[in-house]
Amino acid sequence: MMQQFLRIKKDHPNELLFYRMGDFYELFYDDAQRAAELLDITLTARGKSAGEDIPMAGVPYHAAEGYLARLVKAGISVAIAEQIGDPATSKGPVERRVVRVVTPGTLTDEALLEEKREQLIVALVAQQSHYGLAYLDLGSGRFRLMELNGEEALLGEVERLDPAELLYHEELQQHAVTSRPGARSQPSWEFDLESAERNLREQFQTHDLRGFGCENLRLGIAAAGCLISYVRDTQRGQLPHITAIAPEMREESVVLDAATRRNLEIDRNLAGGDTHTLMSVMDRCKTAMGSRCLRRWLHRPLTNTDSLKERQEAVQALRENYTFESLRDVLRPIGDVERIITRIALGSARPRDLTRLSFALSSVPALRAATPSDASDALKTTTTALGDFTALVDLLEQAIIENPPVVLRDGGVIATGYDAELDELRSISENAAGFLVAIETRERERTGLASLKVGYNRVHGYYIELSRSQSDDVPVEYQRRQTLKNVERFITPELKEFEDKALSSKSRALAREKQLYAEVLTILQESLEALRCCGAAMAELDVYATLAERSQSLDLCRPQFSDTPKLDIDQGRHLVVEQVLEEPFIANDTLLDEGRRMLLITGPNMGGKSTYMRQNAIITLLAHVGSFVPAKAAILSTVDRIFTRIGAADDLASGRSTFMVEMTETANILHNASERSLVLMDEVGRGTSTFDGLSLAWAAALHLAEKTRAFTLFATHYFELTALAEQLPTVVNVHLDAVEHREHVVFMHRIQEGPANRSFGLQVAKLAGVPATVLHAAAGKLQELESQNIADQSSLPSTSVTSTSIPQGDLFADNANHPALSLLRETDPDALSPREALAILYNLRELTD
Repeated sequence: MMQQFLRIKKDHPNELLFYRMGDFYELFYDDAQRAAELLDITLTARGKSAGEDIPMAGVPYHAAEGYLARLVKAGISVAIAEQIGDPATSKGPVERRVVRVVTPGTLTDEALLEEKREQLIVALVAQQSHYGLAYLDLGSGRFRLMELNGEEALLGEVERLDPAELLYHEELQQHAVTSRPGARSQPSWEFDLESAERNLREQFQTHDLRGFGCENLRLGIAAAGCLISYVRDTQRGQLPHITAIAPEMREESVVLDAATRRNLEIDRNLAGGDTHTLMSVMDRCKTAMGSRCLRRWLHRPLTNTDSLKERQEAVQALRENYTFESLRDVLRPIGDVERIITRIALGSARPRDLTRLSFALSSVPALRAATPSDASDALKTTTTALGDFTALVDLLEQAIIENPPVVLRDGGVIATGYDAELDELRSISENAAGFLVAIETRERERTGLASLKVGYNRVHGYYIELSRSQSDDVPVEYQRRQTLKNVERFITPELKEFEDKALSSKSRALAREKQLYAEVLTILQESLEALRCCGAAMAELDVYATLAERSQSLDLCRPQFSDTPKLDIDQGRHLVVEQVLEEPFIANDTLLDEGRRMLLITGPNMGGKSTYMRQNAIITLLAHVGSFVPAKAAILSTVDRIFTRIGAADDLASGRSTFMVEMTETANILHNASERSLVLMDEVGRGTSTFDGLSLAWAAALHLAEKTRAFTLFATHYFELTALAEQLPTVVNVHLDAVEHREHVVFMHRIQEGPANRSFGLQVAKLAGVPATVLHAAAGKLQELESQNIADQSSLPSTSVTSTSIPQGDLFADNANHPALSLLRETDPDALSPREALAILYNLRELTD
């Protein structure tokens, strides 16, 4: 037994091996020790190896799914070895073979999958700074590939996909993405282009890949070939539901980098949870596949205005007269068709999967009736894709009972009347006594032998018993089976046939039932592509109905797209924040156009600057999804990218400080933003000294306003930056106001034109609970600094240094540029009054201390 285990384990060194023994999956050696620790199960021992006990642990096979779920969640893969031999004919251990490998990215079992999230597996290969990426959702069969230039693009896509498993070329071992959970290295030959093309052609049964529009994406094809080979190996078979692959182009969608996705909290908040996110507010889908579709739309907003307008028309059509309500009522009881189809394709569908599929397919006419397809091209296309499955519904209703057991192994799944042979076997098994009474009655009447009776014993089986006196009068077809003292026992061909059926009827009925179930799955597999299209159409209908319901319930408006650069929002709101506020949300306007490219936003902490900036980004994002938006009215041009640089934290794993993270994100924006981008910049430069930070913030704002000319919301506490509005015509000052009342600050949360006049920092500190003694000391120091600043500005000419503070030194400069020397070089003695000369003398004294 251990030799067999070790032979199988040799082929799966990186997985835990679940080795089937009777009613348990057993693990041995290191696998047993790991499993005992991870699953909190008992570690025992069985047998010896080299004089040492062999560690062993096990889990019941009927409860294996729960344990598998825990292992996969921890990023552990499991190879499942089942008994495939016949114990009755096996010499030595029954033959076992790995029937599948369960990995985080290749799950299909309902119990192991997160209902409303895709479980993606990604493959990645690189050629210098050019990347090929392919991803697959095995649960639905969605297979995509793309090519990306630069690490920033790669990180953004990986953040969007959030894969459960990542296969990467071994040469990428040191890349940042390889530290993700579920990442595993693959040898270089797995990404061989020729092998990849062959694998894909075999999968799709095509001569080449031109029909999929990806023949020139060589790196993407290499990644896709590795991925399909890996998934086929884990499933130990073909993947008939994966019938196509499609390329994805970044320019077809609004590009969101990794930082932007985090900062906008699309489906995960900054703490890593899923509450208080855009998805949590927008997702009211009635089906799990609808929720997954909505998540995809939110993470991949479109740039094509025709497609967006089609989506808007669909939402508008369902919103009118509350049409979405009847559609959502039909959708509510429909199961997860996409994942059911996958299990059918893999031959692992359970009986209740088929009843749920039957119900879903029987709902297609009701879905059509509830959808006003004549009012929208998108709805018309979607309802057409639902298809017609009348024949399959009839098949499923006839073949499968209404409430089948969870699993097939005990039978009782195939409906009575579907198969005559099965019905007979069941009837024999369930009504054997009745059959014997019927035979006995008929034979008595036929032969006229009054003592004739039918009996059974475990040794001789079924028999007809007659007294010795009547045994000579039996018909010719009676065959003597046993002679006793006073009776003779006979068998007839009919009774023999009944005996064969009765003694094996239960096992034969179960075998027949399994055969019929497999035939039903085979028939369904012939319609996989049409079923897949139907599931995708149901998901889209669910999303359209949800967007319509949200537009009505949340008072959203339909945005209008402009051909000229513009972001004109009337009474915009932050969709997530307003859901958690007890008081009404204060809406604000935003106007950006050709003559108004940057808003410099000043105002107090907690005044609402970040909320205001984010709400404009979310409104823009929702508009590019095809959704209605939280505003009274909105007119905007399409954007190519959305950038956010809001907040920062240490990246200790990469050895980057808060300021380094801030500058890295800023550099990404300055390099990649265009005049069609929306840029949110919040508190740039706050992570370093005042002069350094002010200089960097000023230069970044100047670059965005003059060179990039992106639509920019630039929030800052550096009031010096407000002077940019006087220098550049496309920069406008706005502020969020606050008033002080009886030593308390009241935030107005209202955008006003012009710069703010103070920051209310001490008042915010008081609200936060800073001790009164600290606040008093801070107030004194603030007064001193303000007085000193006023004195410095009045005492020094405009051509000289404007502060008595020691300037920030350059880390990379030599001592020849000492501040005292710089001050002397910049000073014109002939232009100084005696008082100014004395002030500079004091400055020099301080600089040389």
